[in-house]
Amino acid sequence: MKKILVVNYTQSGQLNEIIDQFLLPFDSDTIERVQVFPAKPFVFPWTTDEFFDKMPECVLEEPIELKPLNFASEHYDLVVMGYQPWFLSPSLPFTSLLKTPSFQRLLVDTPVVTIIGGRNMWLNSQESVKKLIKDAGGKLVGNIPFMDRTSNLISAVTILHWMLTGRKDKKWNIFPYPGVSEQDIKSGERFGHIVKNAFEKEQYNNLQKEVLATGLIAIPTDILFIEQRAKKLFRIWAGLIKKKGTTPQKRKRFVSLFKYYLLIALFMIAPVLLFVYNLLIAPFTGNTIKKKKEYFCGVETKS
Repeated sequence: MKKILVVNYTQSGQLNEIIDQFLLPFDSDTIERVQVFPAKPFVFPWTTDEFFDKMPECVLEEPIELKPLNFASEHYDLVVMGYQPWFLSPSLPFTSLLKTPSFQRLLVDTPVVTIIGGRNMWLNSQESVKKLIKDAGGKLVGNIPFMDRTSNLISAVTILHWMLTGRKDKKWNIFPYPGVSEQDIKSGERFGHIVKNAFEKEQYNNLQKEVLATGLIAIPTDILFIEQRAKKLFRIWAGLIKKKGTTPQKRKRFVSLFKYYLLIALFMIAPVLLFVYNLLIAPFTGNTIKKKKEYFCGVETKS
């Protein structure tokens, strides 16, 4: 019997819900489910200090210690990996998984499908994941991002509410529910059928095209604009904090500066830049934008 390894890290539990739906079409006897846990668990809900303190290592993709990983087989016919983006990068536990030698060996010559659960920005994190999969010898054949479809600023407010309180409810009973919608979570089953069909036929060449043909995956132009610029700034901040934060007090000071910079950039600077971009630049660069979106929606890596 063919075997599928499904491995993921989740903090809030939302990604487990998505993967549960995705796996509904599969024969449970073919599935081995493994969850990743940091050796030192992250708190949930977060405090702002604890969350932003994770930025430098996350952006620089420095692995952390994980609890021992146990896999029942030495070979799988398909590996499905679920993760969340943190600071436009793969989450620390997921980066650590992809840099674990015992897991890397399982990816050699193996088809891989990634499932992402996040707020709305996943392009840069997936680029890192693509490279790590390729470096390990795996072959990415499909990527299915599940995102919050509300606007960038509204989703920022709702996700901070959820992240800092642990409550997935309507902030002030005014804002929408945070995270991926129930409708989108349930659409995981539809994607599961598509991947199952490719798995049974062992034909993955058109898998991503079939995933995109659902019309459920789209990259807003605003998000593309932000992601193309923000990751470079995050790397500068990460390097600065690592270099200057030589004591706990100094690190805390520079992390706080980054936190306030990010909030100002998100809620004040980005809206102005996006207005100018959408008014003066985007209308004249339609073909370039289209090609970039097609690339990021795909599974190929840059040469």
